[in-house]
Amino acid sequence: LTFFIPFRSMQIPEAEGKGEILPPTIQKIIKGYNKYLRPFFDNGPVSVGMSLDIASIDTISEINMDYTATIFLRQRWTDERLCFDGNKSLSLDGRLVEMLWVPDTFIVDSKKSFLHDITVENRLIRIYPNGTVLYALRITTTVACSMDLTKYPMDKQTCTLQLESWGYNINDVMFYWTRGNDSVRGLDTLRLAQYTVEDHFTSVSEAVYETGHYPKLVFHFELKRNILYFILETYVPSILLVVLSWVSFWISQSSVPARICIGVTTVLTMTTLMMGARTSLPNANCFIKAIDVYLGICFSFIFGALLEYAVAHFCTLHRLSSKELPKIFILAFRFKILTYLQEASLCLELKLQLMSNPVSSESVRENPLTSKGEDFIGCSSPMSVMKILFCIFDCFHVKNPYHIDNYARFSFPLSFIIINVFYWVYYLYF
Repeated sequence: LTFFIPFRSMQIPEAEGKGEILPPTIQKIIKGYNKYLRPFFDNGPVSVGMSLDIASIDTISEINMDYTATIFLRQRWTDERLCFDGNKSLSLDGRLVEMLWVPDTFIVDSKKSFLHDITVENRLIRIYPNGTVLYALRITTTVACSMDLTKYPMDKQTCTLQLESWGYNINDVMFYWTRGNDSVRGLDTLRLAQYTVEDHFTSVSEAVYETGHYPKLVFHFELKRNILYFILETYVPSILLVVLSWVSFWISQSSVPARICIGVTTVLTMTTLMMGARTSLPNANCFIKAIDVYLGICFSFIFGALLEYAVAHFCTLHRLSSKELPKIFILAFRFKILTYLQEASLCLELKLQLMSNPVSSESVRENPLTSKGEDFIGCSSPMSVMKILFCIFDCFHVKNPYHIDNYARFSFPLSFIIINVFYWVYYLYF
């Protein structure tokens, strides 16, 4: 019994109200205070100044198109009902915020937010003698950010943090940045994994909804992606794979397993690299990114090197089989083609003579050249087409298939260098 007597004497009676345990100054301020009515209820809107400290930006996700940040949100307004005598401010416990009126500020594009509560709720209330109230919160929020990944990974993204009033329109509450662009701090010392903060600024606007016009503050910040990681992770390996595919040009065409092994291995490795580069990007997107273009170029060169050997090997076999044919058949075929071409040329000349110098039909028929050309006047056009096709075919005819590798050793690297110059100039400066 003697053990419980001291303990009972320390307890506060349940009937005792909260106001009875507050200091006299606070009791005087809170007495008659109605937290459900905003300041200057009948005398115009109340002005709420805001400032931010960016503690950290934890993640920036291209898949979900959002970012997660921890911020210190500070709001400042004047409530004439909280004036008191003195020259020092009063710092109150954050739990007393439930006894005061506070703005109903919310983050517009927030997907998920929470207030830190270790070891207590991270809230601060400070009241000044002239009635000014400082209300600070520590919040971690995940905010949506619309991203344009067309130039990924050489892209720049502009994200925003928008603050609005949920229930009070512009006739009740006005928002403003306390120090303009200097109202947001912490970005200068911020270090991100893949990005660099290039610029940031603030703006003031109004949000228009069906229920009215609401005050709105917007914080804009521009992020530039660091490309060094992607150069080491994707661009350099893809370039080395392209160069590796060119090694087959210096291997003899008779070494079929060696050249096929290099070609197939580089194609499969490039395919794996392309799939790995897309794992950190949205699966469903309707735009082609810069890294997709480059990987497609590298894949085309690697696949082209494999096709080059197929063409060279086919021409080598075709050349060997053509040597076994009797030369008389080849000469006869060439003589026949040349005869057709000569007759077509003669036919065209006769047609031009008849159009420029008309003669009697009897003299034309008596002329053996003309009578011979009459049979070809209607066939001059097909013969001309045949001549053109024969010339084109002769241009693509490879007399020595072993020269194909010599051409490839020069054309493939030169083309790859030219395309790289256009690629990097376009995506870096346009």
